[in-house]
Amino acid sequence: MAHPSHPVAELDGRPMTDDALLATALTGYGHFTTMRVTRAHRVRGLDLHLARLVRDCGVLFGTEPDTAAVVRSVRRAVERNHDAVTPGDDVVVRVSLVAPEFDVVRPPAAAVPRVLVTVREAPAARLAPLRVRTARYVREMPTVKHSSLLGALHTRRAAQLNGWDDVLFVDREGRVTEGATWNVGFVRDGDVVWPRGDALAGVTAALLRRTEPGSSAQVAATELAAMDAAFATNAGFGVRPLAAVDGTPFDPGHPVLDRLHRAYLAVPAQPL
Repeated sequence: MAHPSHPVAELDGRPMTDDALLATALTGYGHFTTMRVTRAHRVRGLDLHLARLVRDCGVLFGTEPDTAAVVRSVRRAVERNHDAVTPGDDVVVRVSLVAPEFDVVRPPAAAVPRVLVTVREAPAARLAPLRVRTARYVREMPTVKHSSLLGALHTRRAAQLNGWDDVLFVDREGRVTEGATWNVGFVRDGDVVWPRGDALAGVTAALLRRTEPGSSAQVAATELAAMDAAFATNAGFGVRPLAAVDGTPFDPGHPVLDRLHRAYLAVPAQPL
């Protein structure tokens, strides 16, 4: 079984070569979406993942991807590589749109990106609560799920080297925005509070907000003690409790978190 940190990769529906990998690595210019795919080839929020690719491709490449070709590439990659990655039911698929021939000296007004698909083992449906620390950081172009993860991963690494599980970003005004690779939400007096600020709108959070709209508000890091619970969301693990942010503890067993978890699992998955 392949290790989760070493996914299998396909470029335009074919095994990725070293030359293609080198060309892509030279710029790091691109965008992606990550989805959890079942053995039955179904995805929660597939339409939202594809809409994200279309939106971000227009921003970065000035063109629109062939979403039908993207879906075919994902399906082929899962069919060919599922058992090599895990004997379990689910895998995590990252779909990246990259342009290996992108000219860094004179970026083109429009470029046709290629579809890079990686398949790795999915995490457990229920993971241990996270202990996170805050860091003052705002991602470049926060509304685009771009491939420039240097700042986010550097702050995550720094947090983990200091004994934390992950990092929660706070903007220049001290407002909570998002995690390194996840959205964040809070529970106050039985209601869900979604922080308002410069952050990527995640697919999992969007699916949850259809059934648990709660409220949207600016949440200062200094106000976290007023919250009863906190949670992270992303497509890989769904809903994951936060046990603490900095020195503020939260109840990882709060009933609203279980309600959110069940609401997410109840979202109908769409076929590839």
